[in-house]
Amino acid sequence: MNLKHFQSISHQAFRYCSRSLAASEVFTAQQTTQLSQHRRRYCAVLLPLFTVSCAAGAEPKVAKSQYSTTALDMSTNDYKNASTIYEFSAKDTHGNDVALEKYRGNVVLIVNIASKCGLTKTNYQKLTDLKEKYGERGLHILNFPCNQFGSGMPEADGEDTVCHLRDAKADIGEVFAKIDVNGDEADPLYKFLKAKQTGILGSGIKWNFTKFLINKDGVPVDRYAPTTDPLDIGKDIEKLL
Repeated sequence: MNLKHFQSISHQAFRYCSRSLAASEVFTAQQTTQLSQHRRRYCAVLLPLFTVSCAAGAEPKVAKSQYSTTALDMSTNDYKNASTIYEFSAKDTHGNDVALEKYRGNVVLIVNIASKCGLTKTNYQKLTDLKEKYGERGLHILNFPCNQFGSGMPEADGEDTVCHLRDAKADIGEVFAKIDVNGDEADPLYKFLKAKQTGILGSGIKWNFTKFLINKDGVPVDRYAPTTDPLDIGKDIEKLL
């Protein structure tokens, strides 16, 4: 191939790429205009860590948690050597790793939640009341969706869960990714909680909305049945605050 022939091919390729780029820019601008015309509804009320756009036909826009950290190394066997929840990490509902160390010095209530359960409506309302009553005094409610009991939590993590809670008017605190709480695949945090606070009929979680109370040192100090009214835990929370 001589130099003149090479230059001719190069000029043709340059003109083709320029036209392709221009077309791409026009298409992108048109898409942007169309997307901006969509009417959006926002699920930003419930979760203090997240803001989710529930726009029809658009990907959700998620603000990452300000507390996101590198995941701690806590295998399913190491939970036996742990003494506090601060040695664990968990993924939030959007997949960010959160070190539970961030709750040091605060009282924590950990709950396995479900959206379609006979206990859901009452617990959502009472957990909301509990957060409103004690949240500013240092109580943090950590909610872990679980689908192991009656398939009571079919919603996917992320916008599905956030928008579900918004529609249910459940301002219940921080929400984490869906996990197993029983069995070999149970989350290490729950294996730790069950080992520290066993139930009346054994350590296994019996149903949705089992509750664990954690003191300011990160130590589980009590466990409550799914049917326990969250507001009835108030007297125990008062002692720890």
